[in-house]
Amino acid sequence: GVQIFNAIAHASMGKLDAEKAARHAFRTLYIPGLTALVSDAIGFTTLLVIEIDVIRHLAIAASIGVAVIILTNLVLLPVLLSYSSVMPSALQRLKEQESGYHRIWRMLTRFTGPRYAPAAIVIAALLLGYGLVMKTELKIGDLDQGAPELRADSRYNLDNQFIAEHYSSSTDVFVVMAHTPPNQCISYHSLAAVDYFQWYLQNLSGVQSVVSMVDRTKRVISALNEGNLKWTAISRNQLVLNGTVSGQQEAIGLINADCSMMPILVFLEDHKAETLNRVVNGINNFKRQYDSGDVDFRMAAGNAGIEAATNIVVKEAQYKMLILVYSVVSLLVFMAFRSWRTVVCIIAPLALTSALGQALMVHLDIGVKVATLPVIALGIGIGVDYGIYIYSKLETLIVKGADLQTAYFMTLITTGKAVIFTGITLAIGVATWVFSPIKFQADMGIMLTFMFLWNMLGAVLLLPALARYLIDTDKLSQSNEAQLHSHLSDDK
Repeated sequence: GVQIFNAIAHASMGKLDAEKAARHAFRTLYIPGLTALVSDAIGFTTLLVIEIDVIRHLAIAASIGVAVIILTNLVLLPVLLSYSSVMPSALQRLKEQESGYHRIWRMLTRFTGPRYAPAAIVIAALLLGYGLVMKTELKIGDLDQGAPELRADSRYNLDNQFIAEHYSSSTDVFVVMAHTPPNQCISYHSLAAVDYFQWYLQNLSGVQSVVSMVDRTKRVISALNEGNLKWTAISRNQLVLNGTVSGQQEAIGLINADCSMMPILVFLEDHKAETLNRVVNGINNFKRQYDSGDVDFRMAAGNAGIEAATNIVVKEAQYKMLILVYSVVSLLVFMAFRSWRTVVCIIAPLALTSALGQALMVHLDIGVKVATLPVIALGIGIGVDYGIYIYSKLETLIVKGADLQTAYFMTLITTGKAVIFTGITLAIGVATWVFSPIKFQADMGIMLTFMFLWNMLGAVLLLPALARYLIDTDKLSQSNEAQLHSHLSDDK
């Protein structure tokens, strides 16, 4: 919307009436605008590869929202502005602002020169290397105790920490389901296997306690023998074992109706990614080493079990999503501009921002999870807009015969100014989240502010530096002259 209004305002400054200014703005921006918005939509659509319903619903809703923006910004807005021309006072103020900022624009054009361009590329390469190194330390899932949405000193998290430290239970429950043939869940061999499995889990770091049908069976047998602790064991007499659950299956809640499944409740100290990985790996190791065939231990239920499964899906999908979104966005840019050099100029700043964004997540102790994964796709989708708009205007001016530095100066006066305004506006909007008492919202405020600003800076500073070495301005200018000569020949 900002780009459309900005283009119409500059066309009106050229003495065009409202309708012609709107037509000119549409012809100038419909290809880069459509490419940018479709890239946004695809950035969200790639989230569909993640087999988590809440992320898929978010992807569909966001893609529909972008489709609506395409209609409103590229179609409806020019039509509306064609009926309501820009006020003369606004045009005069725009002229004054542009002349006042010429010193800033001149300074930024230095990044197309022989001194600043290589420096910008070298610094970007070093930052990219730093981001890639830090990326190896990026973890999956929650990295803190308690509810990740709240701060560590919140009342809920303090109470949760007290319970975890002073009691053998917690709010983080990992449920393993022990499957047996029907009516065999309380056989001696099944209970013995579960008993050994419980002992194995209780010796894992991060596990507070484990509860299952085995505990009840031992207590009932002890109670039937005057509470003698020596009888707190699993009897080999099947009739005794049957008596521990006779007529009480539903009330117990530790076996199902046909006695083919026993839930094993594993209470954890926390739901950190390291704890969940340790438990999952421990269970898999147990199954490989001690599988007797009597019981099939299956994962997982409970809030911690579901989070562990979610972490596995997110870990497998994050790189697949990044590869897919970068591939599709690169293809769209190539289709729009027909040049791999252009693709590098536009995509390189995005890659730098993605790498630095993941490095920031490491410093802030933010793990990759359901809530943070869409932010990465959002940063790519929004960031590509900046590069597409700036390069489109830059190429248009070069084709008309301007040299790179002059073309970039004119780009900054028009499109670049709108890009900087949009980036700063978006960053200020989400920066207010930093003061939220909700930790997750504050973290996302920092992440989005960083990505919006870095994407904008990459498009304004790194793109022209890359263009100096990748874009052949003489070739672009000659192609325009050849096309013009061809049209004149056809007219004759």
